[in-house]
Amino acid sequence: MTRVIFMCGPAGSGKSTVARELESDGMARLSFDEEAWRRGIRSQPLADDVRCGIEAHLRRRLLDLVESQTDVVLDYSFWSRRMRENYRAILRPLGVEPETIYLATPRAVALARVHAREGSRANEVRLSPTLAAAYFDNFEPPTAAEGPLSVIG
Repeated sequence: MTRVIFMCGPAGSGKSTVARELESDGMARLSFDEEAWRRGIRSQPLADDVRCGIEAHLRRRLLDLVESQTDVVLDYSFWSRRMRENYRAILRPLGVEPETIYLATPRAVALARVHAREGSRANEVRLSPTLAAAYFDNFEPPTAAEGPLSVIG
Protein backbone atom coordinates (compact mmCIF):
# COMPACT_ATOMS: atom_id res chain seq x y z
CA MET A 1 0.00 0.00 0.00
CA THR A 2 1.21 3.49 -0.85
CA ARG A 3 2.22 5.62 2.13
CA VAL A 4 1.49 9.32 2.39
CA ILE A 5 2.85 11.27 5.34
CA PHE A 6 1.72 14.73 6.39
CA MET A 7 4.52 16.69 8.04
CA CYS A 8 2.72 18.80 10.60
CA GLY A 9 4.00 21.70 12.67
CA PRO A 10 4.44 25.46 12.70
CA ALA A 11 7.33 27.29 11.06
CA GLY A 12 10.63 26.39 12.71
CA SER A 13 9.43 23.07 14.13
CA GLY A 14 11.80 20.93 12.03
CA LYS A 15 9.40 19.51 9.44
CA SER A 16 11.75 19.83 6.49
CA THR A 17 14.59 18.13 8.34
CA VAL A 18 12.43 15.08 9.07
CA ALA A 19 10.91 15.15 5.57
CA ARG A 20 14.37 15.12 3.99
CA GLU A 21 15.26 12.04 6.08
CA LEU A 22 12.15 10.30 4.74
CA GLU A 23 13.10 11.39 1.23
CA SER A 24 16.57 9.89 1.67
CA ASP A 25 14.83 6.63 2.64
CA GLY A 26 13.08 6.61 -0.76
CA MET A 27 9.92 8.66 -0.39
CA ALA A 28 9.05 11.40 -2.86
CA ARG A 29 8.94 14.76 -1.07
CA LEU A 30 6.62 17.56 -2.08
CA SER A 31 7.44 20.91 -0.49
CA PHE A 32 5.19 23.94 -0.56
CA ASP A 33 8.10 26.21 0.32
CA GLU A 34 10.34 24.78 -2.39
CA GLU A 35 7.65 25.14 -5.03
CA ALA A 36 7.16 28.79 -4.05
CA TRP A 37 10.95 29.29 -4.19
CA ARG A 38 11.11 27.72 -7.67
CA ARG A 39 8.54 30.29 -8.75
CA GLY A 40 10.74 33.14 -7.48
CA ILE A 41 8.71 33.86 -4.35
CA ARG A 42 10.97 34.83 -1.48
CA SER A 43 8.56 36.14 1.16
CA GLN A 44 5.56 35.11 3.22
CA PRO A 45 2.63 35.20 3.51
CA LEU A 46 1.66 34.23 -0.02
CA ALA A 47 -1.09 36.01 -1.90
CA ASP A 48 -4.22 33.84 -2.08
CA ASP A 49 -4.01 33.32 -5.85
CA VAL A 50 -0.36 32.27 -5.62
CA ARG A 51 -1.05 29.91 -2.71
CA CYS A 52 -3.97 28.35 -4.58
CA GLY A 53 -1.89 27.89 -7.72
CA ILE A 54 0.92 26.18 -5.84
CA GLU A 55 -1.50 23.98 -3.95
CA ALA A 56 -3.27 22.91 -7.16
CA HIS A 57 0.06 22.03 -8.78
CA LEU A 58 1.21 20.00 -5.77
CA ARG A 59 -2.14 18.20 -5.48
CA ARG A 60 -1.86 17.06 -9.11
CA ARG A 61 1.68 15.89 -8.43
CA LEU A 62 0.53 14.06 -5.27
CA LEU A 63 -2.21 12.24 -7.15
CA ASP A 64 0.20 11.27 -9.95
CA LEU A 65 2.67 9.87 -7.42
CA VAL A 66 0.00 7.92 -5.52
CA GLU A 67 -1.37 6.51 -8.76
CA SER A 68 2.14 5.31 -9.63
CA GLN A 69 2.33 3.71 -6.14
CA THR A 70 5.10 6.01 -4.98
CA ASP A 71 5.32 6.78 -1.26
CA VAL A 72 5.05 10.53 -0.59
CA VAL A 73 5.91 12.88 2.24
CA LEU A 74 4.12 16.23 2.12
CA ASP A 75 6.44 18.85 3.57
CA TYR A 76 3.73 21.40 4.34
CA SER A 77 2.68 22.85 7.70
CA PHE A 78 -0.76 21.21 7.78
CA TRP A 79 -1.52 23.94 10.30
CA SER A 80 -5.30 23.36 10.51
CA ARG A 81 -7.45 20.34 11.13
CA ARG A 82 -9.54 21.45 8.14
CA MET A 83 -6.53 21.32 5.81
CA ARG A 84 -5.60 17.86 7.05
CA GLU A 85 -9.16 16.64 6.55
CA ASN A 86 -9.30 18.12 3.04
CA TYR A 87 -6.21 16.13 2.07
CA ARG A 88 -7.57 12.97 3.68
CA ALA A 89 -10.72 13.39 1.58
CA ILE A 90 -8.57 13.55 -1.56
CA LEU A 91 -6.66 10.40 -0.62
CA ARG A 92 -9.46 8.18 0.74
CA PRO A 93 -10.95 7.35 -2.69
CA LEU A 94 -7.49 6.11 -3.68
CA GLY A 95 -7.37 3.72 -0.72
CA VAL A 96 -4.72 5.73 1.12
CA GLU A 97 -4.89 6.44 4.87
CA PRO A 98 -2.30 9.16 5.42
CA GLU A 99 -0.10 9.25 8.48
CA THR A 100 0.63 12.49 10.33
CA ILE A 101 4.01 13.25 11.87
CA TYR A 102 3.59 16.16 14.27
CA LEU A 103 6.66 18.03 15.44
CA ALA A 104 5.66 19.30 18.88
CA THR A 105 8.45 21.84 19.14
CA PRO A 106 8.32 24.34 22.01
CA ARG A 107 7.29 27.86 20.99
CA ALA A 108 10.58 29.48 22.05
CA VAL A 109 12.62 26.94 20.06
CA ALA A 110 10.52 27.29 16.89
CA LEU A 111 10.56 31.09 17.03
CA ALA A 112 14.34 31.16 17.67
CA ARG A 113 14.89 28.93 14.63
CA VAL A 114 12.78 31.19 12.44
CA HIS A 115 14.59 34.26 13.76
CA ALA A 116 17.96 32.69 12.86
CA ARG A 117 16.99 32.06 9.24
CA GLU A 118 19.11 33.72 6.61
CA GLY A 119 16.51 33.66 3.84
CA SER A 120 18.93 32.10 1.37
CA ARG A 121 17.01 28.85 0.74
CA ALA A 122 13.43 27.73 0.22
CA ASN A 123 13.01 26.25 3.69
CA GLU A 124 14.61 29.23 5.38
CA VAL A 125 12.34 32.04 4.24
CA ARG A 126 12.57 34.87 6.72
CA LEU A 127 9.43 35.76 8.64
CA SER A 128 8.85 38.82 10.77
CA PRO A 129 8.70 38.06 14.50
CA THR A 130 5.01 39.00 14.48
CA LEU A 131 4.16 36.70 11.57
CA ALA A 132 6.19 33.80 12.99
CA ALA A 133 4.42 34.19 16.35
CA ALA A 134 1.02 34.33 14.64
CA TYR A 135 1.80 31.16 12.66
CA PHE A 136 2.76 29.38 15.87
CA ASP A 137 -0.13 30.70 17.95
CA ASN A 138 -2.78 29.84 15.34
CA PHE A 139 -1.47 26.33 14.69
CA GLU A 140 -4.02 23.57 15.44
CA PRO A 141 -2.19 20.48 16.78
CA PRO A 142 -3.42 17.18 15.36
CA THR A 143 -5.03 14.51 17.52
CA ALA A 144 -5.20 10.74 17.26
CA ALA A 145 -8.91 11.11 16.44
CA GLU A 146 -7.87 12.43 13.01
CA GLY A 147 -6.03 9.25 12.02
CA PRO A 148 -2.59 7.65 12.41
CA LEU A 149 -0.36 10.05 14.34
CA SER A 150 3.26 10.09 15.48
CA VAL A 151 4.48 12.90 17.70
CA ILE A 152 8.10 14.03 17.77
CA GLY A 153 8.96 16.43 20.53
